Amino acid sequence: MKFSNLLLLALVAFALMTCSKTELATPEKAHQDDPMTKAEMDQIIEETLLATNTVYYWKDATDRMIWSASVRSDSVMSLGYQPAGFERIEERIHEIDLASEEWSAVKDQLITFVVEATNAAYPDLNAKAEDLFLNLDEAYLPSLDVRIFNQEIIEKLRQMPEVRYIEPMSYTMGEIDRRSDSGCGYSPASNLPSADFTTVSPNAKVPWNFSHPSMNVPGAWSTSTGSGIKVALIDTGTSPNQSKLGNEFNSGFSSGRSLERLGTHVSGWWWWASNDGPNDACGHGTQMAGLIAAPRSTTGSTLGAAYNCNLKAFRATTDVIINSGSEKDGVRDALVISGNDSAVKIISMSIGDVFYSSTVADGIFYAFNRGKLMFAAAGTSLSWTSWWGVIFPANMAQTVAVTGIRDNMNQRCHTCHEGPEVDFVAVMQRASNTSRTSLTLAMSGSQPAYVGGSSAATATTAGIAALVWATNPNQSRSQVMQRLMNASSNYPARDGNFGWGTINAAQAVQ
Repeated sequence: MKFSNLLLLALVAFALMTCSKTELATPEKAHQDDPMTKAEMDQIIEETLLATNTVYYWKDATDRMIWSASVRSDSVMSLGYQPAGFERIEERIHEIDLASEEWSAVKDQLITFVVEATNAAYPDLNAKAEDLFLNLDEAYLPSLDVRIFNQEIIEKLRQMPEVRYIEPMSYTMGEIDRRSDSGCGYSPASNLPSADFTTVSPNAKVPWNFSHPSMNVPGAWSTSTGSGIKVALIDTGTSPNQSKLGNEFNSGFSSGRSLERLGTHVSGWWWWASNDGPNDACGHGTQMAGLIAAPRSTTGSTLGAAYNCNLKAFRATTDVIINSGSEKDGVRDALVISGNDSAVKIISMSIGDVFYSSTVADGIFYAFNRGKLMFAAAGTSLSWTSWWGVIFPANMAQTVAVTGIRDNMNQRCHTCHEGPEVDFVAVMQRASNTSRTSLTLAMSGSQPAYVGGSSAATATTAGIAALVWATNPNQSRSQVMQRLMNASSNYPARDGNFGWGTINAAQAVQ
């Protein structure tokens, strides 16, 4: 027996023993190939990214690579299921009754198979369903989180007509990790040039880019301030120390609106895992919330594009990259909750990943079928931007992809992604100084913080959409989208990298 196989089996036993309420015996060796190295997999993934200029899809990977990716992460996989022959699930996922006989029978069949196959491969384990499955009580989406340690089990599952997908939940490409921007930041600006804002009554700062002629957000406020529209923000949460997203949310010219702070991200392992709560430990969610909905206050802080909208803010991720199983679950669950909230009209997601996640996509389908207008960031990176396209979930047809451009109107922001999937852009960076981006709330206090990238562009655009929807709350998603397009700089043409262009908010609300 090779040492690598002995090590793998030891890890299997340890994982099960530490993730179960009952102690499990050490397993015997089950026949399987050695897993691929991380370097081998990363090379395949990067070559695919370079060749396709799109995200990486696990459905295109071999059985061995999927199993290896699971081994090289935490062995947790997402398993999507359906009755054999079920069609058009993307369009019907919001109508599924998982408690029905048809769907529960498929779920029970797969659970039984995984448990029996695991115990057959490792006879001494005596694993039970609760030892292997994390979310047995999932009520809305036909997707299970499951620990699978054996390649042959994966091979058999992928051959079953009842299995829609089986994907590693937490595999992260090392090169992407080194080059990706996590988007976290805490500090307010130490030096704030007067050219980067204007002051409006009762004493609020309007970010300079809001007033750019191509966007003209202030020009929309005489018609709409977003009142009555609820925006869901799926991000890193909001800071409990930022009073503008707390007891001052209704202050100044902002009043009569609601703020909800929720947490769907879970940390820890298995049965002792706990919800992290709604508090932002990164800063990114607080910044995005500020761009969308910060109050028009009396304290000299920046205001949001829709400063009278309602806000439902989720802590679903720890940073902007959806690259762990807990973050994928957090985003998926936030999408379901938002989808089930009839008051939510708009969902803003300044988050993403280079890997397509089918379990997150299920949440996207669910919310989309519930009529939500979803904005997603096209991507923000460092030196590798020049060759990388639009990330997930912005690359999905069900989301509206947004990226940032400079104030000269012909250049992307220096860290922003672009591509044919982009629907809109927003001005958020000075062409003359790339460090001067948009302004928003910091983690505390009234002094603004700079924030840029496609993240800022996405949140700002979501706020503009709230202004438009508020002019007639009975509008459909497609009607709002058409008004945004009609008021955009490129319409009726569509640019190959910048989509419909910037949205003139003052024009869009008319």
